[in-house]
Amino acid sequence: MKSLVLAGGMGTRLRPLTHAMPKQLVPVANKPVLFHGLEQLRRAGVTEAAVVVGDWHREIRAAVGDGSRFGLEITWLHQEAPFGLAHCVLLARDFLADDDFVMYLGDNVFSDGLAGLADTFRTRRPAAQVAVVRVPNPEEYGIVETGPDGRVTALQEKPRRPRSDLAVAGAYFFSPLVHDAVARIEPSLRGEWEITDALQLLVAEGHEVRAAEITGWWRDTGRIDDILDCNRLLLDRLETSVQGSVDRASTLLGPVVVEPGARIVRSHLRGPLIVGAGALVEDSYVGPHTSIGADCVLTDAGLAHTILLDRATVTDVNGIHGSVIGRSARVGSSPPGGGHRLVVGDHTELRVLA
Repeated sequence: MKSLVLAGGMGTRLRPLTHAMPKQLVPVANKPVLFHGLEQLRRAGVTEAAVVVGDWHREIRAAVGDGSRFGLEITWLHQEAPFGLAHCVLLARDFLADDDFVMYLGDNVFSDGLAGLADTFRTRRPAAQVAVVRVPNPEEYGIVETGPDGRVTALQEKPRRPRSDLAVAGAYFFSPLVHDAVARIEPSLRGEWEITDALQLLVAEGHEVRAAEITGWWRDTGRIDDILDCNRLLLDRLETSVQGSVDRASTLLGPVVVEPGARIVRSHLRGPLIVGAGALVEDSYVGPHTSIGADCVLTDAGLAHTILLDRATVTDVNGIHGSVIGRSARVGSSPPGGGHRLVVGDHTELRVLA
């Protein structure tokens, strides 16, 4: 089984972070979200992947490299504009050939990975299989209707009046039959080739399309709150590992990871949290569900449920919560008060006032 990884989205809902970096490289639990997906694909038995990239192709290619760190052989495909998921299948036709494949959205994370879904597809081998999850707001998703045996009977893209609460998650499994369907659909009103239209065509022509309900959780990290929530869920799985230095005046409670070269000085850390390689935490409090990137500096700071990207600096600010602070950003000089929620772009200097 091959893989088609979609990493071309612009991430407009994540600005200002995505003014300076692609959304697929925004870290959760101190690892770019795309890396979580590539690792999950390899654990599902995939060794060949085509990655579709857009305007951020240079940055993503530099971060991923040749794929060997993930155990993958990478082929790069460039999509000139966001023409839809089905257009990516058209773009990858030569790479995919007549092999089965999984199409994976590169800003999605599955708690239990893809191995179980892949095994289910290999065992039954329908024309297509979509990962689904029950959601409270189905009008915001692609929705499937199923029969009692799990066979898909209809699909709708963001319906005004949903007839099901089963949303399509970010993994689709296909046999080569999908290529004929994709070649015969037309662009939607929004000018995109919709994969739901290709799946609906397979259903209408009597091919077996199945819904596989996922176990565990699934997150699409398209918004700031989604990134923070995904970070929280991943950190909940942490086990303590201290490879950096922690002085005697500091305390660590709960699962805390201190990566090599990081220093904790006269500070209180309450996990689950990660302190990245080379970071300095001094005279500070770091609360649960926080990821501190490499070479960050915290001095007289207090924060929780927050992501700091590499080389960020926080000085004399307390009460930061539910925030994302970009690479090399500097936040400081706040009088007492707290309760700050921040989304700070890369290389930004911000003075927080009460």
